[in-house]
Amino acid sequence: MPDPAPHQDSTAALQRVLGTLSYLLTRSRAHERHASQAGITAGRSDLHLLMALDDSGGVSRVGDLAALMMVEPPHVTRQISQLEAQDLVERTPDESDRRARRVAITPHGRAVLESFQAARLAGLRQALSDFGDADLDTTTAVLDRLVEYVRDKHMEELRPRGRGA
Repeated sequence: MPDPAPHQDSTAALQRVLGTLSYLLTRSRAHERHASQAGITAGRSDLHLLMALDDSGGVSRVGDLAALMMVEPPHVTRQISQLEAQDLVERTPDESDRRARRVAITPHGRAVLESFQAARLAGLRQALSDFGDADLDTTTAVLDRLVEYVRDKHMEELRPRGRGA
């Protein structure tokens, strides 16, 4: 029987690195540096919403966007109002459900997002320049799996539980 300790040690090391990386990437100074390099003033949460919207094909229902971001719909609705005032997104009626509204990235919003992402990508490329595509592909696969796992766990927590559970 194989010794599970090496894999567990690797998983623990990954957990420590992810915790540190998460902390460093969410620091306001890191965001301000990338935003300055991109020549934009949008806040972190604004850009996160734009990225989530972009991941949804550029158009999404508010509820679907909230689920993707793992936040409550009223939070997204308030943020969309702020982004709409900055001409970063626009609301349109949902043709399949007259009660619902869809949110779309505006051309200005797309330009802001692309500028910010280009600034972040330049730094990431510099940091990872010693690694080959195979290493980066493996890392991406591992991180994608973790994102999927966290989202699945979040959705499980939201499901109503039966009686006696």
